[in-house]
Amino acid sequence: MSGRRALLAGIVAAGSIVAVDLPARAQTQTKPYPSRSITLIVPFAAGGFNDVIARIVAEHMARTLGQSIVIENDAGAGGTTATRRAAQAAADGYTIVAGSMGTHGAAPSQYPNLRYDPVDDFTHIGLIAEAPAVIVTRKDFPANDLAEFIAYVKKNQASVNEAHAGAGSQMHTYCSLLHSLLGTRTGRIGYRGGAPAINDLVAGQVDFSCVSVNTVAAQIQGGTVKALAVAGPERVAVIKDVPTTAEAGLPEFQVSGWSAMFAPRNLPPEVLARLSGALGTALDDAATARRLLDIGCSLAAKDDRTPQALRKRVESEVARWSAVLKRQ
Repeated sequence: MSGRRALLAGIVAAGSIVAVDLPARAQTQTKPYPSRSITLIVPFAAGGFNDVIARIVAEHMARTLGQSIVIENDAGAGGTTATRRAAQAAADGYTIVAGSMGTHGAAPSQYPNLRYDPVDDFTHIGLIAEAPAVIVTRKDFPANDLAEFIAYVKKNQASVNEAHAGAGSQMHTYCSLLHSLLGTRTGRIGYRGGAPAINDLVAGQVDFSCVSVNTVAAQIQGGTVKALAVAGPERVAVIKDVPTTAEAGLPEFQVSGWSAMFAPRNLPPEVLARLSGALGTALDDAATARRLLDIGCSLAAKDDRTPQALRKRVESEVARWSAVLKRQ
């Protein structure tokens, strides 16, 4: 094929496959990695936390690597079904996965028969970005601040319901922490990803959710949901009028979600170096970084996004969420 094909990117319907494409290149058995397209599995429906972040960095990584990156949305079981499939793929660098605090931190405590180990069954490529959680309600929910919300939920918990992206997902885990702090237990409705959960919140079909800022910033800005508090140490620029949980009276509720790239274990060192290097180059690119910052994400320091740092983070997250979720 001659010429260049246009880059294909953006948010698409759940379950679809999108290619971030580059120039066609002659492929030979002797050509160094990568010599063909790479599949990046996003284990949730399109439009959620992991999906949006993965698409942003994949577009830049594809240019660096000189091959297309095919983004495959494969939702189910809080992201664990597709994550297990990624763990079982060939360790050749042509199948990678956008994991998260849910799939690689909370999932072991939610799924006794998980069939993958977030630490030992993966090669850790690097941290992409993170974002604090925000407590949001349907726009006509009968509470206008966090104190009113807490009082209402404690009084009416049997009739209040919460939307999340599946047991063990980041959304589910955020609200599990919230419930453990409040001593509450509401109805919990699972979806195949953050985007469909938020769609039902906007439609008034569910009452509230705990969700990463970048997943719901546009709806907050548009007034289609009501934001009560950000669970981070400071306010977020894209929703600067929303107080922190400390300002709103619940300083104990501090939690951020993160997204990272993983490959099957035993990835050859030279392939890991190429993937980790391409990810680092994407995050160092001013335009790519700005796209992530503009949706409410924060970027880690270089030392905190290395393969070694990511492995340590996964180990600590598994331990942290085991303690929290055992109380639920």
